[in-house]
Amino acid sequence: MSILLPTSIVGSLPKPSWLAEPETLWSPWKLEGAELDEGRRDALHLAAAEQALAGLDIIADGEQTRQHFVTTFIEHLSGVDFARRETVRIRDRYDASVPTVVGPVGRERPVFVDDAATLRALTDRPLKWALPGPMTMIDTLHDAHYGSREELAREFAAILNQEARELEAAGVDIIQFDEPAFNVFLDDVRSWGVEVLERAAEGLRAETVVHICYGYGIKANTDWKATLGPQWRQYEETFPLLRASSIDTVSLESRGSRVPVELVELLRGKTVMLGAIDVADPRIETPQEVADTLRAALDVVDADLLRPSTNCGMAPLARTVAQGKMRALVAGTELLRAELSGS
Repeated sequence: MSILLPTSIVGSLPKPSWLAEPETLWSPWKLEGAELDEGRRDALHLAAAEQALAGLDIIADGEQTRQHFVTTFIEHLSGVDFARRETVRIRDRYDASVPTVVGPVGRERPVFVDDAATLRALTDRPLKWALPGPMTMIDTLHDAHYGSREELAREFAAILNQEARELEAAGVDIIQFDEPAFNVFLDDVRSWGVEVLERAAEGLRAETVVHICYGYGIKANTDWKATLGPQWRQYEETFPLLRASSIDTVSLESRGSRVPVELVELLRGKTVMLGAIDVADPRIETPQEVADTLRAALDVVDADLLRPSTNCGMAPLARTVAQGKMRALVAGTELLRAELSGS
């Protein structure tokens, strides 16, 4: 990308209050039928406009047309029974009622391609679209058919690859795979997780990103983080594997975390999307704080490979807070750009 330090959000933005309950994850829709379709399209327009107004260089959908970053995609697949619910442990962190895989999974039609085409028509800036990663998908289901996490993940990778290729054809420039499970199931990441992720990205000309965070700023996640000790070193296990992979860019959490910034050195040569906005704290960062977070990474990543971003999605935050955080990300990045250019 020609611009230095291109900025973007990572995932979700808060939805308008007329579409879903504010500051609530996975809120039911407030509209139905044709009104819901129109409302989601309107929210997509608003999200694009808010990002452009904040000055972000890369535009994303803010997940305005989906209730959940994983299950909305799964809803469109065959082989999954949403009426048959089971309680499972999500990422070894909290219990949730999830749908059940009852047969071979398949994708009968595109899921997000129409939404991507709508967003493409709204902006001439680079466009990024996030998909759930295969390992995170299997962690959000009960499997009553395959009996193998790896086998089910490989099936999902093939489905994701179909979707990603069609998103690329619709004009998406950057395809992001969200894999928070990569911070939890480290043995699986080593044995098959990275390979399966590469299968999801196979053959894409678009830039590919894997986003690995410590989760939304919700209590289950903050409680888990409190158990991780004075340093969070999960990335130490995954970064060397990703450095050797075909994935172009690695997205990670930094601001407000206990991740030692020197771990980014393990990605040397890869593009790094660095989280400089803490989504677990409603306080809006100052531009100087953003610049400080980004500057600290320049010892371990070249400036032309650094992408300022948020740590994770901002759906649980107030819209005004998310808007302020986007503006802070841009302002802080501009401070660092001025330093690097000597102006």
